[in-house]
Amino acid sequence: MMDVITGKTRPDSGEVVFDGRADLTKLDEANIATLGIGRKFQKPTVFENHTVRDNLLLALAGMRGWYQLLMAAPSKAENDRLEEILSIIRMGPQQHMLGARLSHGQKQWLEIGMLLAQNPKLMLVDEPVAGMTDVETETTAQVLREVNKSHSVVVVEHDMSFVRALGVKVTVLHEGSTLAEGSLDQVSADPRVVEVYLGR
Repeated sequence: MMDVITGKTRPDSGEVVFDGRADLTKLDEANIATLGIGRKFQKPTVFENHTVRDNLLLALAGMRGWYQLLMAAPSKAENDRLEEILSIIRMGPQQHMLGARLSHGQKQWLEIGMLLAQNPKLMLVDEPVAGMTDVETETTAQVLREVNKSHSVVVVEHDMSFVRALGVKVTVLHEGSTLAEGSLDQVSADPRVVEVYLGR
């Protein structure tokens, strides 16, 4: 689903309408990103030789030339935005730490912050808690609930305790179609979901 939305995979038929107007199946990946769709893959990718703060600065939305990125100090507005993002991803204390020194969970939060820095209308987040500790999983739920206050977020995840912690509407997909939709308790009790995912 995320591959189709972002233009990585072309469907054989149909259309993908975004923002009430754009058929994404007619656009390439770069144009889709320009419309305001950002994606975070399962495995985090950060600039390991740069600090958390510099990773976020490099990701900030807006037109900046190479000179400003490399030589000029961030503007007050950019610094304010960086502080806001650091607060949302709970990484203020680690802002001067190199990406290489971060734990797996911290790298995931930083990448969520980097995606947030681009200010997309829609954030697609793929299995963000894979390989995390219970504490990191709970923090990730807090981060995404905070992000969801200002951005539309779609999360693909199989960890049901994490999905419960998000407290959001759940859609169960099977072979490309919607199988069930509602609260986690509702879809967990749906006989079709039980049959497909538990083999009964």
